[in-house]
Amino acid sequence: MSIDFLKRLLLFFGLLLAQVLVLNHVHLFGVAIPLLYVYFVLSFPRDYSRNGALVWSFLLGLFIDIFSNTPGVAAFSMTLVAVLQPYVLRLFIQRDNDDNIQPSIFALGINKYTLYALILIFVYCLTFFTMETFTFFNFGKWFLSVVGSTTLTLFMVVVIDNLRKD
Repeated sequence: MSIDFLKRLLLFFGLLLAQVLVLNHVHLFGVAIPLLYVYFVLSFPRDYSRNGALVWSFLLGLFIDIFSNTPGVAAFSMTLVAVLQPYVLRLFIQRDNDDNIQPSIFALGINKYTLYALILIFVYCLTFFTMETFTFFNFGKWFLSVVGSTTLTLFMVVVIDNLRKD
Protein backbone atom coordinates (compact mmCIF):
# COMPACT_ATOMS: atom_id res chain seq x y z
CA MET A 1 0.00 0.00 0.00
CA SER A 2 1.18 3.45 -0.75
CA ILE A 3 1.65 6.18 1.81
CA ASP A 4 -0.94 8.34 0.04
CA PHE A 5 -3.57 5.62 0.46
CA LEU A 6 -2.77 5.32 4.17
CA LYS A 7 -2.98 9.11 4.63
CA ARG A 8 -6.33 9.19 2.84
CA LEU A 9 -7.60 6.26 4.96
CA LEU A 10 -6.47 7.98 8.17
CA LEU A 11 -8.19 11.22 7.11
CA PHE A 12 -11.32 9.21 6.22
CA PHE A 13 -11.59 7.60 9.64
CA GLY A 14 -10.50 10.72 11.51
CA LEU A 15 -13.20 12.86 9.91
CA LEU A 16 -15.79 10.09 10.29
CA LEU A 17 -15.11 9.69 14.00
CA ALA A 18 -14.97 13.44 14.62
CA GLN A 19 -18.31 13.94 12.88
CA VAL A 20 -20.12 10.99 14.44
CA LEU A 21 -18.81 11.30 17.99
CA VAL A 22 -18.56 15.08 18.41
CA LEU A 23 -19.80 17.31 15.62
CA ASN A 24 -23.21 15.69 15.10
CA HIS A 25 -24.07 16.79 18.63
CA VAL A 26 -23.23 20.45 17.99
CA HIS A 27 -26.21 22.55 16.88
CA LEU A 28 -25.29 26.22 16.94
CA PHE A 29 -28.46 28.26 17.59
CA GLY A 30 -30.47 25.15 16.77
CA VAL A 31 -29.79 25.40 13.03
CA ALA A 32 -26.06 25.32 12.20
CA ILE A 33 -24.29 21.97 12.20
CA PRO A 34 -20.56 21.72 11.43
CA LEU A 35 -20.16 19.27 8.55
CA LEU A 36 -16.39 18.95 8.65
CA TYR A 37 -16.24 15.70 6.67
CA VAL A 38 -16.69 17.74 3.47
CA TYR A 39 -13.01 18.60 3.93
CA PHE A 40 -12.28 15.08 2.69
CA VAL A 41 -13.51 15.96 -0.80
CA LEU A 42 -11.85 19.37 -0.75
CA SER A 43 -8.45 17.75 -0.19
CA PHE A 44 -8.35 15.59 -3.33
CA PRO A 45 -5.34 16.51 -5.49
CA ARG A 46 -5.78 17.78 -9.02
CA ASP A 47 -4.65 14.54 -10.68
CA TYR A 48 -6.54 12.16 -8.36
CA SER A 49 -8.51 9.42 -10.09
CA ARG A 50 -12.07 10.54 -10.71
CA ASN A 51 -13.50 7.09 -9.98
CA GLY A 52 -11.43 6.84 -6.82
CA ALA A 53 -12.70 10.21 -5.58
CA LEU A 54 -16.30 9.18 -6.25
CA VAL A 55 -15.91 5.87 -4.40
CA TRP A 56 -14.15 7.46 -1.40
CA SER A 57 -16.73 10.23 -1.18
CA PHE A 58 -19.69 7.89 -1.52
CA LEU A 59 -18.31 5.58 1.17
CA LEU A 60 -17.70 8.43 3.61
CA GLY A 61 -21.21 9.75 2.94
CA LEU A 62 -22.64 6.27 3.40
CA PHE A 63 -20.92 5.80 6.76
CA ILE A 64 -22.09 9.25 7.87
CA ASP A 65 -25.62 8.28 6.82
CA ILE A 66 -25.45 5.03 8.77
CA PHE A 67 -24.33 6.68 11.99
CA SER A 68 -26.40 9.87 11.63
CA ASN A 69 -29.72 8.34 10.55
CA THR A 70 -29.90 10.36 7.33
CA PRO A 71 -30.64 7.64 4.75
CA GLY A 72 -28.76 8.45 1.56
CA VAL A 73 -28.63 12.21 2.07
CA ALA A 74 -24.93 12.52 2.91
CA ALA A 75 -23.93 9.86 0.38
CA PHE A 76 -25.67 11.68 -2.47
CA SER A 77 -24.41 15.09 -1.39
CA MET A 78 -20.81 13.90 -0.99
CA THR A 79 -20.90 12.19 -4.39
CA LEU A 80 -22.26 15.35 -6.02
CA VAL A 81 -19.50 17.46 -4.49
CA ALA A 82 -16.90 14.90 -5.61
CA VAL A 83 -18.21 15.20 -9.18
CA LEU A 84 -17.99 19.00 -9.08
CA GLN A 85 -14.65 19.27 -7.23
CA PRO A 86 -12.27 18.94 -10.23
CA TYR A 87 -14.20 21.54 -12.21
CA VAL A 88 -14.27 24.03 -9.33
CA LEU A 89 -10.58 23.42 -8.61
CA ARG A 90 -9.76 24.09 -12.27
CA LEU A 91 -11.15 27.62 -11.82
CA PHE A 92 -8.50 28.43 -9.21
CA ILE A 93 -5.40 26.73 -10.62
CA GLN A 94 -3.46 28.10 -13.55
CA ARG A 95 -3.18 25.81 -16.55
CA ASP A 96 0.62 25.78 -16.57
CA ASN A 97 0.87 24.66 -12.92
CA ASP A 98 2.09 21.24 -11.84
CA ASP A 99 -0.54 18.51 -12.31
CA ASN A 100 0.01 17.10 -8.82
CA ILE A 101 -1.14 20.15 -6.89
CA GLN A 102 -3.05 19.53 -3.67
CA PRO A 103 -5.64 22.20 -2.85
CA SER A 104 -4.65 23.93 0.35
CA ILE A 105 -4.15 27.39 1.77
CA PHE A 106 -0.43 27.11 1.08
CA ALA A 107 -0.87 26.02 -2.55
CA LEU A 108 -3.70 28.36 -3.59
CA GLY A 109 -3.44 31.23 -1.14
CA ILE A 110 -5.99 32.13 1.51
CA ASN A 111 -8.40 34.02 -0.76
CA LYS A 112 -8.55 31.45 -3.56
CA TYR A 113 -8.75 28.52 -1.16
CA THR A 114 -11.53 30.14 0.86
CA LEU A 115 -13.56 30.82 -2.28
CA TYR A 116 -12.89 27.29 -3.57
CA ALA A 117 -14.01 25.80 -0.25
CA LEU A 118 -17.00 28.14 0.01
CA ILE A 119 -18.38 27.08 -3.37
CA LEU A 120 -18.14 23.36 -2.64
CA ILE A 121 -19.35 23.63 0.95
CA PHE A 122 -22.32 25.74 -0.13
CA VAL A 123 -23.27 23.20 -2.80
CA TYR A 124 -22.96 20.43 -0.22
CA CYS A 125 -25.06 22.22 2.42
CA LEU A 126 -27.67 23.29 -0.12
CA THR A 127 -28.05 19.72 -1.38
CA PHE A 128 -27.88 18.13 2.08
CA PHE A 129 -30.49 20.33 3.75
CA THR A 130 -32.79 20.40 0.72
CA MET A 131 -32.86 16.61 0.60
CA GLU A 132 -33.13 16.29 4.37
CA THR A 133 -36.03 18.73 4.62
CA PHE A 134 -37.59 17.86 1.23
CA THR A 135 -40.02 20.73 1.59
CA PHE A 136 -39.93 24.50 1.41
CA PHE A 137 -42.80 25.09 3.84
CA ASN A 138 -40.34 26.01 6.56
CA PHE A 139 -38.18 28.18 4.30
CA GLY A 140 -36.70 30.25 7.16
CA LYS A 141 -35.28 27.26 9.03
CA TRP A 142 -34.00 25.71 5.82
CA PHE A 143 -32.29 28.97 4.79
CA LEU A 144 -30.73 29.44 8.23
CA SER A 145 -29.52 25.84 8.22
CA VAL A 146 -27.86 26.22 4.82
CA VAL A 147 -26.24 29.58 5.56
CA GLY A 148 -25.28 28.77 9.16
CA SER A 149 -23.85 25.35 8.38
CA THR A 150 -21.96 26.69 5.37
CA THR A 151 -20.41 29.46 7.46
CA LEU A 152 -19.54 27.20 10.40
CA THR A 153 -18.14 24.46 8.16
CA LEU A 154 -16.11 26.95 6.10
CA PHE A 155 -14.59 28.40 9.26
CA MET A 156 -13.65 24.92 10.54
CA VAL A 157 -12.23 23.82 7.16
CA VAL A 158 -10.01 26.91 6.89
CA VAL A 159 -8.74 26.41 10.44
CA ILE A 160 -8.05 22.69 9.92
CA ASP A 161 -6.33 23.28 6.59
CA ASN A 162 -4.20 26.03 8.10
CA LEU A 163 -3.05 23.65 10.85
CA ARG A 164 -2.43 20.73 8.52
CA LYS A 165 1.09 20.22 7.25
CA ASP A 166 1.41 17.85 4.28
